[in-house]
Amino acid sequence: MLGSIRGPHDVKRLGVDELPQLAGEIRDVLVDSCAKFGGHLGPNLGVVELTIAVHRVFDSPRDPIIWDTGHQAYVHKLLTGRLDGFRALKQEGGLSGYPSQAESEHDFVENSHASTALSYADGLAKAFRVRAERDRTVVAVIGDGALTGGMAWEALNNIAARKDLPLVIVVNDNGRSYSPTIGGLASHLSSLRTNPRYEDLLEFVKEKFGNVPVLYDALHGIKKGIKDVLAPQVMFEDLGLKYVGPIDGHDEQAVEAALRQARDFRGPVIVHVLTQKGRGYSPAENHDEDQLHGPGPFDKVTGREKPKGRIWTDVFSEEIVKLGHEREDLVAITAAMQYPVGLAPFAEAFPERFYDVGIAEQHAVTSAAGLALGGLHPVFAVYATFLNRAFDQLLLDVALHKLPVTFVLDRAGVTGDDGPSHNGMWDLSILQVVPGLRIAVPRDGDRVVELLREAVAIEDGPTALRYPKGALADPLEAIGKLGEMDVLRAADPDVLIVGVGPMAHACMEAADLLDQQGISATVIDPRWVKPLDEALVLAAGAHKLVAVVEDNGRVGGVGDAVARLLRDNDVDVPVKTFGIDQSFLDVAKRAKILGYQGLTGQDLAREITEAVAKRSAPIEA
Repeated sequence: MLGSIRGPHDVKRLGVDELPQLAGEIRDVLVDSCAKFGGHLGPNLGVVELTIAVHRVFDSPRDPIIWDTGHQAYVHKLLTGRLDGFRALKQEGGLSGYPSQAESEHDFVENSHASTALSYADGLAKAFRVRAERDRTVVAVIGDGALTGGMAWEALNNIAARKDLPLVIVVNDNGRSYSPTIGGLASHLSSLRTNPRYEDLLEFVKEKFGNVPVLYDALHGIKKGIKDVLAPQVMFEDLGLKYVGPIDGHDEQAVEAALRQARDFRGPVIVHVLTQKGRGYSPAENHDEDQLHGPGPFDKVTGREKPKGRIWTDVFSEEIVKLGHEREDLVAITAAMQYPVGLAPFAEAFPERFYDVGIAEQHAVTSAAGLALGGLHPVFAVYATFLNRAFDQLLLDVALHKLPVTFVLDRAGVTGDDGPSHNGMWDLSILQVVPGLRIAVPRDGDRVVELLREAVAIEDGPTALRYPKGALADPLEAIGKLGEMDVLRAADPDVLIVGVGPMAHACMEAADLLDQQGISATVIDPRWVKPLDEALVLAAGAHKLVAVVEDNGRVGGVGDAVARLLRDNDVDVPVKTFGIDQSFLDVAKRAKILGYQGLTGQDLAREITEAVAKRSAPIEA
């Protein structure tokens, strides 16, 4: 049946009795594809019936459907005619793991950071009003985890002020983001799910009124005071928003009926839908950590992930626990991602010194500032791309006060198959402008340990440590020191190659190839890229060319910092910078993207050879 779905019109034509078969086929495809390539399995298994109902009620793309965070849009992709591309999910030439405007007109925005959908929806609905397109409805599907983000509540506050906006907000409440959703909102929604008096009333209404949206038709006329006793949904109603729910998110007909009535209201309505993450696939349902939220390739029968070897995050995860035992002032913070960033062992060992703030990076950073003001040393572990959201807090709440907060940036540089917004290629540029911030970039696992320890030992200002996604690089030992920098290869003064972190390996390969061309190259790893070691000035002056290689955007990165340092010290040596183009990268594996960007040893050797040749060429009269 799924193979016959070319768009939402085909979903609408199906009979009610055909929908369970469609849902089953969708779940089969989700499990098959994610088992092969990895992907966000758990969230999508939980929204199958919900997504079917959305596409049966609304007219996409005329009615824009915006999926908050975007990782729960797999089913949406399948129902909008992308089954063939889905068989190469997150692969080069296949489908992105997030909404993509290049893939389909049904993907209105390419959002993959949480808590943004309501703001998009608010703006779209207002635009339709201005353009007198009053027959269009905007639908925003947001998870309960994303409602822990402050931006979502800023949007709700504005949406509630406009009673004339045709906007349906579906709160997909599964009680989890990556791990169980935490905070006051989570407790509030949990009380709706677990209140036995509410369940008793739910059964009574079903018996009397049949399969209709609870607390909308049957209970809409009950006085607010009685509703307060039954369930505390007044949090939304006090904002001035109509509230429908909670609805069983796996009862497609109940969801469909609720959505139709919300649509017909022609104003902002919240539809609260209860779903089960991992629904229909027992290994996900029974997975204690995160219901197989975003596994790598796994065994389809058991749900066990296939061995992927030791990764960068593992080294940090082990070392932060050791530091926790050594230092009672060390505390750790995560923004709803304790498992992905490797803080789960620390949380288990030191529960009283671990804080999960929900999907709220801005709050996380300023809360870390408060912890530091209170005499502690916070370590905030976060994906590099997500730190972008808290730059103001890092700059003015942490750095301005010279506070000892350590930022551990996982998935820095090219992440590849996670899509353009997840590449951590901005941090070395953004963080260059922060006064007093020190930035370390390890080249291998041993340096993760070494530099993490150095970072948390610094107490007169903030520090950052960044490393990439995936398998660890082979250990690369230094043969000497230049100031505090590591010398990896020493040679006669032709070219000085500055290899930033894991790019040192490609630099070593390039140096070997240059040697075959008669060009000698010294390779150094700066270890700390902000501030740069002053010893670099003397070293550069003894060479004919300086090449800086980093897996960050070229603009404003380490290469620019090196060029500025040499210029400020009147060192007249050309600096050639190698990094990532200032563009949003297509989906591909990290190694492939680095190749496309000219960041392999062979590419570097060729470019440096050409630069040296130009430098050595005689000047024509």
